[in-house]
Amino acid sequence: MSDITDRPGTTDAAEIREWLRGCVAVYVRIPAEDIDTDLPMSEYGLDSVYVLSLCADIEDRYGIEVEPTLLWDHPAIGPLADALTPLLADR
Repeated sequence: MSDITDRPGTTDAAEIREWLRGCVAVYVRIPAEDIDTDLPMSEYGLDSVYVLSLCADIEDRYGIEVEPTLLWDHPAIGPLADALTPLLADR
């Protein structure tokens, strides 16, 4: 996983998706390429503690406040990245 303190200038959904994929891969200890961005993260065993950790990682990485409900509303990486894109464009 990349250093979460390096805030990227891009708000591209593909970059966000790959970064999130890497985060989830670290949490579940499997290669990032084995993470399906369309499967709910709960399918990989991520529970509410991991969701809160992922929210904190997103906040640190992108400098925005993320409510945990965003991850409940968008439980898969792909839709979550799509939901984050406009939020990041507004920062």
